Amino acid sequence: MAKLPTVFSLRHLLVLSLALNLSLILKLVYEGEHRRSSSNNNHSCFEAQRGTSTNSNPDKSRMLISLPNSTCTDQTARGGTNRIINLDHGDPTVYETYWRQTGEKSTILIPGWQSMSYFSDVSNICWFLEEEFGREVLRLHRVVGNAITEGRHIVVGTGSSQLFLAALYALSPPDAPQPISVVCASPYYSSYPSMTDHLKSGLYKWAGDAESFDKDGPYIEVVTSPNNPDGHVRGSKVNRSQGYLVHDLAYYWPQYTPISSPADHDLTLFTVSKSTGHAGMRIGWALVKDHEVAKKMTKFIELNTIGVSKDSQLRAAKVLRAVSDSWELQGNSQEDESFFKFSHKLMANRWKQLRLVVEQNGLFSLPKFSTAFCTFFNQVLEPQPAFVWLKCEGNVEDCESFLRAHNILTRSGTHFGVNPKYVRISMLDNDENFSQFLDRLSAIKSQ
Repeated sequence: MAKLPTVFSLRHLLVLSLALNLSLILKLVYEGEHRRSSSNNNHSCFEAQRGTSTNSNPDKSRMLISLPNSTCTDQTARGGTNRIINLDHGDPTVYETYWRQTGEKSTILIPGWQSMSYFSDVSNICWFLEEEFGREVLRLHRVVGNAITEGRHIVVGTGSSQLFLAALYALSPPDAPQPISVVCASPYYSSYPSMTDHLKSGLYKWAGDAESFDKDGPYIEVVTSPNNPDGHVRGSKVNRSQGYLVHDLAYYWPQYTPISSPADHDLTLFTVSKSTGHAGMRIGWALVKDHEVAKKMTKFIELNTIGVSKDSQLRAAKVLRAVSDSWELQGNSQEDESFFKFSHKLMANRWKQLRLVVEQNGLFSLPKFSTAFCTFFNQVLEPQPAFVWLKCEGNVEDCESFLRAHNILTRSGTHFGVNPKYVRISMLDNDENFSQFLDRLSAIKSQ
């Protein structure tokens, strides 16, 4: 047998063998890590869409991430049923299609020197309210006819959430021996309890369902109409002499409910996020009858954020002007469509599709609404809320978990003060997600 050349000695073969084995081990380790990373990314995709908070969880503070990461996008490309559809939150991207076509009508340019001062109008109670924004708020309410503005002060806030807290601060007796009770009839907006109690204020405290409230003394009742989550028009429930009312009218706009008459209350809250869909502006406003209450609300915002972004107010003013113009000037251009006509038609179509799916599968039920005459559209209409208050029928006791098993994320009724057979589902997501939601809901019936 011939001898191996000296270049291929046994020592060299041993080194080569060790190198090959090490390479194989590293390959196995890499593949294992890649599989685990892929699994973790899938889980992260779910958590990013779902949110990780377990408390009563406000829409804003919960920060449910709707922008998909690369893993979520890859899953979407591979197929529909594995994709997480997050309808837990009320992110109003449904209106993006309309605003994309408005161009310069809803676009502003802010020079670098503009809006540098803290102050807008020192003679106004709300000294950081931009005059242009205040003017467009008054005009929009006049166009829609959903609120009386005469004899009211406008207080602008960073969304209606800040204004809600400002209202609690302004209405709470400063020297009371115990916090004033804050109540709302269930099902109530899931953020109310957590926002009220988060800072453990000595001025006010969440006291639950207004229907069962029987404590003596002053109280603050929040009246949400149309109601979030179930869409019904509501009035106050407690009706005692020592009570203060805060009317949250975020959804009292013609695309969601018939406008029956202008709201005439002491303190009402509105927000750009649900009226026009511009949640990212973080702008809301309050119409306040009482001079001192308006002053105290302004003081709260001053202490909290030293005013409200002027840039956001100017952009909001431009958007509100575009909405009012689209209604008052309709017909002047064949290309233009009124925002409220567009949004009403869109919501009506979505509710029609959803009712058809629910009727066909028989596993769920929806609220029933009464028709009413709408003074804005001048016809009898049915409410078509921004959220679906869905009930799982039959043996399903936890509707949120049941739908989560089908990769549909919703918000359980337990967050709204009722039982878990109910869930709140957003009707304001984009067309792709809403279509996927209907398809998936239809498919559940065969399982």
